[in-house]
Amino acid sequence: MKLLLNHLYIVSTPIGNLEDITLRALHVLKNSDIILCEDTRRSIKLLSHYKIKKKLISYHKFNEKKQTENIIEYFKEGKILSLISDAGTPLLSDPGRLLVNTCLENSIEVNPIPGVSSITSSLSVSGFSDKFLFYGFLPKTENELEKILSSLSQNNYSQIFFIPSKKINFYLKKFKKFFSGRKILIAREITKIHETFIREEIDKLNTIKGAFKGELTIVISESSTKIKNYDEQKIVNKIIKYLKKYSLKDTVDLILEVENISKKKIYDLCLKVKNEKNY
Repeated sequence: MKLLLNHLYIVSTPIGNLEDITLRALHVLKNSDIILCEDTRRSIKLLSHYKIKKKLISYHKFNEKKQTENIIEYFKEGKILSLISDAGTPLLSDPGRLLVNTCLENSIEVNPIPGVSSITSSLSVSGFSDKFLFYGFLPKTENELEKILSSLSQNNYSQIFFIPSKKINFYLKKFKKFFSGRKILIAREITKIHETFIREEIDKLNTIKGAFKGELTIVISESSTKIKNYDEQKIVNKIIKYLKKYSLKDTVDLILEVENISKKKIYDLCLKVKNEKNY
């Protein structure tokens, strides 16, 4: 396969085991003039293993705007470029979106070179539904995290997250709050020597002791109960009516008797109405 000019190749690389790379990916990297790397120090280990010596350019979230302008110039010079991340498939919770969009705006074709992804790898061994949502890295602050998880808990698909291992117990506490009744898979060091999978019902999972390193891939199972659609405005109208007569607690209980949605969702709606209307 001859590489084409005016094409950017998005190349997937191993997430651990260096043998998890396709022949096509190796061919593209060996025949690229320039390889864009999230971290050249990490990428050079892979490239050295396969005796690939090419010009490496650091491309990460802190310099992507400046580098993107330079990269377009390389294309104008007739260079062949490929993009890799530290591990796995580029652009999935990794930098590159700005570059891809800029290339497309400049009539530069973007071609995927498929390969490993911790997202699909972890889902494939979970036993959960293959209808899934991938969120990526969750917020670090408690308020923002709760808003996100409250929203995501309203769907019954499998869900996949990335989290730093040192904060596993912080996130587990929130998963237990918002995904009660579901199962969880915690994947660490996928494809590496110390590959570990922890499978458990979320409600039964206790605090995890011991020091984990790096990033974890978390898979939450689909909901075992069907989530019913509801008319939020209709509920809000009821809340406005009830709050004129009853306390916040009584209003929540009254709505809960007739609406098949979570108590927390009803409480949040009541609180919002109460603050807006100054009841």
